[in-house]
Amino acid sequence: MADDDIVEGTDRSDDLIERLADLASERSLTVGCAESLTAGTLAARIGAAKGSSEWFRGGIVAYSREVKHGLLRVPEGPVVSEQAVRAMAESTSRLLEAEIVVAVSGAGGPDSQDGRPPGTVWFATTGPEGTRCEVKQFDGDPQKVLARTVRHALTLLVDRAQA
Repeated sequence: MADDDIVEGTDRSDDLIERLADLASERSLTVGCAESLTAGTLAARIGAAKGSSEWFRGGIVAYSREVKHGLLRVPEGPVVSEQAVRAMAESTSRLLEAEIVVAVSGAGGPDSQDGRPPGTVWFATTGPEGTRCEVKQFDGDPQKVLARTVRHALTLLVDRAQA
């Protein structure tokens, strides 16, 4: 991913944020996020969207294992896992009273985490139809993994808001 790709990725993220803002406003949805790998980047991007004070409930940055296990009720064990992001999303939905939530946890690199290679990212979204989880493997340095993670998390929120 060249520097131009990062700019293009940011532009695509901006488009996704605009679409999320439109959907959340039109459908009177409340939105939240739980972040580990992205360390607040996702919440900052969503919070800058038009009208976000009306629909964005907030985000929880659970960077440390202790916060994940304590506040977000992530079961003991690996935090780069389906079980972890599922607990993060569902706990955040309850804590923030948000209808749709995205949660992300991953190994951004350059080192592995929980036996997962760099670029491994788990995502979970909550919504009226329940919780969905998926894993992605992103190539590149930590900055590129972060940009791709934010973009994919926004895509998942838009998908849930459209449902």
